[in-house]
Amino acid sequence: MVVTFNRRALLEEALAALAAQSRRPDRVVVVDNASSDGTAEAVASGFPDTDLLVLPRNIGGAGGFGAGMARALDAGTDLLWLLDDDTVPEPDALRELLAARDRATAADGPPALVASRVVWTDGRDHPMNTPRAKPRTPPAEREIAEAAGCMPVRSASFVSVLVDAASVRERGLPVADYFLWNDDFEFTTRLLRGRRGVLCPRSVVVHKTKEFGGADADPGDRFFYEVRNKIWLFSGSPGLAPPERALYAGSTLRRWTRTFAGSGDRAVLRRAMLRGLRDGLLTRPKPTADLLREVGVEVPDDDERRTR
Repeated sequence: MVVTFNRRALLEEALAALAAQSRRPDRVVVVDNASSDGTAEAVASGFPDTDLLVLPRNIGGAGGFGAGMARALDAGTDLLWLLDDDTVPEPDALRELLAARDRATAADGPPALVASRVVWTDGRDHPMNTPRAKPRTPPAEREIAEAAGCMPVRSASFVSVLVDAASVRERGLPVADYFLWNDDFEFTTRLLRGRRGVLCPRSVVVHKTKEFGGADADPGDRFFYEVRNKIWLFSGSPGLAPPERALYAGSTLRRWTRTFAGSGDRAVLRRAMLRGLRDGLLTRPKPTADLLREVGVEVPDDDERRTR
């Protein structure tokens, strides 16, 4: 599943890489967030076997992944491979994810998710997409992961992650109203609370961002989403236990400090932060089922209850 918005050339490269996988996906779903650059026409003509979902308006990465997952789950999908549109998987990326999932299956079943190693265009590990290692991992869980050639993780990125569909049906879709930023962190921590997830270094994808950098890079006005969504997450998501909220909140404040320190226009960041603080404290996310219904995507009744 690939969510896209006005990045036609990158999307075409990503879809070509999916078609060239040594273990090809059984089905490819592209969610087009109302692109205006001819994306839908390019997918329809160049990749006619793709299941293309064109939304009437841009509902962000969070909404796009929610819409695509609702569509896939309704079709009875067992596993979901989630990818950004600027992500180019190496030929064995999916095969290695599936193999790692099999190797990491234990008495409690397979891991709820398996994440890829994400690198930049020069081969360096991309700091923006490094899954968070699981703190205080129980020894038995660590042994299972290490035996599978993997590392236990507490969260992962939508850049490339293989997700167990049954876990999504049980724990719910991403919160669509996040629009962008922190949606994958909230979703994967919710999926993984009390469950196992692993990073598979053998599954490699290239994240073709314009620049090499981490999450503390200056986001400009989009800092609003970082602030608002983090407040929503820490105050309302069931993904984190109370001690984890304190841990990640401290990490967030340190990262925001680095963002301000490295910013070339702190006035823009300050205004975005104030807007984010206001909306985060005074509003709550719209129910995902309601938001998706606005763009013509229906959520099955059981999944709808879990997205509220």
